Amino acid sequence: MESNFRNTIREINALTYRELKKWINKPHVVIMMLIQPVLWMGLFGKAFNLTGIFKIPENILNSLPPYATQAVQQIFNSILTNLFGQANIDYFSYMAIGMTAVVALFAGLQTGMSLSWDRRLGYLNKLLASPISRGSIIVGKVLGGTVKALVQVLVIILIAIPLGLKLQIASASAVVAAALGITLFAMGIGMLMISITLRVKSWETQMTVMNLLNLPLMFTSNVLTPLAMMPSWLQTFAKFNPLTYAADIMRQALIMGSYASYAEIMRDLVILAGVAIALITIGVVAANRALRKE
Repeated sequence: MESNFRNTIREINALTYRELKKWINKPHVVIMMLIQPVLWMGLFGKAFNLTGIFKIPENILNSLPPYATQAVQQIFNSILTNLFGQANIDYFSYMAIGMTAVVALFAGLQTGMSLSWDRRLGYLNKLLASPISRGSIIVGKVLGGTVKALVQVLVIILIAIPLGLKLQIASASAVVAAALGITLFAMGIGMLMISITLRVKSWETQMTVMNLLNLPLMFTSNVLTPLAMMPSWLQTFAKFNPLTYAADIMRQALIMGSYASYAEIMRDLVILAGVAIALITIGVVAANRALRKE
């Protein structure tokens, strides 16, 4: 029993290492995956400055009496607090941290494409013919995709800082919870895409599914727009979208500072864990059945 467990761990380690080695050896692929989030941050995040609307111009401030200035500023601060959770969060920071969740989504979706290429090149058939458990193949793919997601999230944060991202880290435990939440999210999406890839033989169909998922998930979440600004019907969709909770847990941990709600962090973590467990369970069952037919 112990020997089988050790063999499984070695198999998973070897397959995960192979995934990461392929990724590192193709830096252009990494750059291509980062271009879209960076463009969203640099163009959309800077141009669509929601918080700038609520800043009173200096010439108007100077012309108002002190009591009127304070009253207007309090009104604007209450609006910003309602939208972003606190008054001193700027829209770019809000949106940039949201894009880290989108990067994790893209990395998870790409996990299935890696398996698709292994099938086309004949490598998957070699794995199935070797004395390796089917589960190790799937777990290795998912873990490789998850590590890629975490690395890309870190890179996006480092790029966003010189562009204007204002980090206000709540605590070390909140950051750990956020990292765990992103990990669970990426694993769930990766497992979903692997199960779809195994069921769908055509890579063109897989690309269609990816395009069908990424933009609707992004625009029906709070990545770009606070929930308070959405119409009620769209808020309903956003509350059932796991991307909403992945973005929220990152914001709570990294930009809310002392205003972070640990109750919301735990809520987000529990929801992401539930989504991951459900998707992984469905994916494992579907993958085992599909791999027997390969």
